[in-house]
Amino acid sequence: MFIKRDRNEIREIRHARVRKKISGTPEMPRLSVYRSNKHIQAQIIDDVKGATLVSASTMDPELKGKLEEVDKKGAAKLVGKLIGERAVQAGIKTVVFDRGGYVYTGRVAEVAAGAREAGLEF
Repeated sequence: MFIKRDRNEIREIRHARVRKKISGTPEMPRLSVYRSNKHIQAQIIDDVKGATLVSASTMDPELKGKLEEVDKKGAAKLVGKLIGERAVQAGIKTVVFDRGGYVYTGRVAEVAAGAREAGLEF
């Protein structure tokens, strides 16, 4: 019997499959991306401790003034740059990229590009 699933359920299944293989360590934490229709969020997570080390989002007060003049992809790149800068300040240089089950294109790719511009390696 065929079970009808929506796009988000399929994404969650894909994300669970990827998360079996990807894990953040203290030496190389995980850069996780979450995307909604309006916002994008990124966190750098140490899975051994179970703690978020650095986070950034389009809801961040630091980005509020800059978001009016850019589209969603531009906002995603700003979030990537912000999380990259915060990670470098926290002493994090290399990360494992977790795309959250999303296709690596559009806003997800822009977060990665912004983080790379800020100095993160992955």
